[in-house]
Amino acid sequence: MEIKIFVSLATCSFILFSCFLPACSTLPVASTLPVARVSTIASSLKASSSSTSRKVIAQYLVPHNRARIKLGLHPLRWSEELATFAKKWAKKRKGDCAFIHSNSDYGENMFWGSGKDWKPADAVNDWTQEKRYYSHRKNSCLMNQNCYHYTQVVWKESSFVGCARVICNSGDTLITCNYNPHGNVVGQKPF
Repeated sequence: MEIKIFVSLATCSFILFSCFLPACSTLPVASTLPVARVSTIASSLKASSSSTSRKVIAQYLVPHNRARIKLGLHPLRWSEELATFAKKWAKKRKGDCAFIHSNSDYGENMFWGSGKDWKPADAVNDWTQEKRYYSHRKNSCLMNQNCYHYTQVVWKESSFVGCARVICNSGDTLITCNYNPHGNVVGQKPF
């Protein structure tokens, strides 16, 4: 019996500094979209002239935009520029599969999973599960919990996302997504 584990890490972009907050989870949740909303998500694929296949793009965009549409936010659009950035960074981490952020001006979520069977939706669903740890009223995570992956996914000012997935030399999976403009700005609510 194969045991799978994964870990996520989000960059929390602040005005003067960045912090890195780890989170662990083991139960990705899948949900369904109303049919009317699928066309909205699909339209974000059409605008993309991309070297990344439409199938792969959809694996990232659909779960991202499912979370955003539930809040009445505009869907993210795929950016090949961000995907290229994410791919270059993921390749740099391929040798050690380390959770080291790029420290760019992009928002960034990272995911690590034991083994090579992790898919893009597994990472995004893990990040969006953190919704249960976010208090919109207090604009903070519950004590001893991480919600910064979720808040980046649903950051109202973010318009573009690009992601990459690599199998590390260890045989484990590393997935990274970059967002522009970045989210998790101190003092601002995500939506």
